[in-house]
This record gives sequence, structure tokens and C-alpha cells, in this order.
Amino acid sequence: MTTGVRRRMGVEERRQQLIGVALELFSHRSPDDVSIDEIAHAAGISRPLVYHYFPGKQSLYEAALRRAADELAARFEEEQEGPLGGRLLRVMSRFFDFVDEHGPGFSALMRGGPAVSAGGACPIGRATTTNAMVDEVRQAAYEQILAHLGITDPPARLRLVVRSWVSLAETTALLWLDGREVPRAELELQLVHDFVALVAVPAAYDDGMAGVLARILADEPADGPFGELVGRLIALAPPPQQQPPQQQPVRVPQQRT
Repeated sequence: MTTGVRRRMGVEERRQQLIGVALELFSHRSPDDVSIDEIAHAAGISRPLVYHYFPGKQSLYEAALRRAADELAARFEEEQEGPLGGRLLRVMSRFFDFVDEHGPGFSALMRGGPAVSAGGACPIGRATTTNAMVDEVRQAAYEQILAHLGITDPPARLRLVVRSWVSLAETTALLWLDGREVPRAELELQLVHDFVALVAVPAAYDDGMAGVLARILADEPADGPFGELVGRLIALAPPPQQQPPQQQPVRVPQQRT
């Protein structure tokens, strides 16, 4: 009979293992409900050894959030080829993959993280660290969308549109997690439609935004996400009312005298 020998990990390798274990646990339960003992047991090490690598659960939690934030930001990366509607739909699919896989962890990250310190209150410095991670995710998503639009110096209206859409995607995902009442695929498509709708409204008032909208729709196939939205809106619009034909006045010939 042979006995298995546990391989000794290096310092960084062990740290990364603990971060992965913690992220997995935090992804399925509130971090407040996960103990250091559980993390140690899942990692196959002792509780004191966890503290050898991390001074406390808060620091381990922040390291797990850091990895989650980096992974979430990467979900917005997409090859800049093909119609924009299809690209955004693939981005939303990966975004909701992350939300689906890391529900409680996603909620904790985007809502600023729970208080996991011993006193039950999240210190200002730690809250600031978590908020900075969230801002990094939002900024990465913002920059990726502008890159897809091919715009390096966006006007004010476009900056508002893109940031509003990133916030809308975040809020939609958080609300979806609360009850999952709307099918996920419908929400992914709806968010893609929301993007072009947010561009279309200021396009009615601003020539620059009108040019952005025209560029977006120029390469969009009829069966693509944006083409589908246009078709749905046209179908919803009431048909124009037919005006009765105007009758020409009857000209009465004048009698010669």
C-alpha cells in the first residue's frame, strides 16, 4: 500500500490557493457567514497557517475581491470585429456567466462588500479599498465600450451614455440575482437593446451623437440585436392614418355673353 504525500506549496502558490478557496466560498455564501476554520478546512491546512499568509479574514476577503474584480473586468474584453450588437451580446453573456457563478460574491463586490471585521463595522479605509476595486471594474467596462465604438476622445453626451449603460448593467444584474424572475437570455438581449436606445435619444438632439448612432447601425445586419430592435419598434408603431383624398373644386365654365 502506498500513501499519498501532500506536496509542499511555495508561499505565493499557497496564497493563491487560499484566495481561490475563499473566493469560491464567498461566491456562494455571504462572506460574513464564512469562517476562517471553513477556509482552512477547504484548503486542507490548519487555521493558524491561514493567519500565516493573511492577517485576518478581512485581508483574505479583499484579496478574493481583487481577483473577482480582475476577472469581472476581463469579461468586458472582446475582439473588435464584426457588428457592435453581436459583440455586446457576447460581452453580456460572459458578464452574466460571472454573475451566475459568483452570485453572493458579485453582490458583495458591487455593493461595497459586507462588514467582516471583528467589531461588525467596516472601517473607512477598507470600505475605500473595496469601492476603489468597484470603480476599476466600471472604468474598465467604460473604456472597453469606447474602444468598440472606436472613439478615443468621447464628447460629454457619449460619456454619459456609456457610463449610464455600465451602471444599468450592474443594477440589472443585482436585481436579477434577488429573484431571477426574468430569463437571463432576455436580460442580456435587453441590455444590448438598452445601449442603442441610450445612444438614440441624444442622437435626436445632437449631430455628433447622430453620427455615432449612424455608424453603429451602418454595419448591423437585419437579424442582429440592433436590427431586431428596430424591427420590433417599427412593428409597435401605429400605422400612419390615411388622409381622405382632397376633392378638386369643380370648375364651372363661364357662359359667353
